[in-house]
Amino acid sequence: MTIISTEQDVVTLINVFTVAPEDQQRLLDLLIEATEEVMNELPGFLSANLHKSLDGTKITNYAQWRSREDFEAMLKHPDAVVHMKEVGRIAVKFEPHLYEVAFVDESRQR
Repeated sequence: MTIISTEQDVVTLINVFTVAPEDQQRLLDLLIEATEEVMNELPGFLSANLHKSLDGTKITNYAQWRSREDFEAMLKHPDAVVHMKEVGRIAVKFEPHLYEVAFVDESRQR
């Protein structure tokens, strides 16, 4: 489960993929497959949340890893590399960046 908190010591990957609208679902399916079959088995993986834009041109992955080292190890894992190469063939562009949570607020209107 994803927990977004300044108290949690995790690394957050936010990766925005740009796709042709006709490729959005295909890329989403590939990212789901990679998450379920590969990422879930790797040390340090905590969660992934995939969002698709309403205009069909973007998919955003909000993923949490225990550490930067765990994330970087994933980038070298042979099974992950296979999926990421396929992602690169579908996506027009992708922009992965690592973050730490700096601020969280929630509505008081419950």
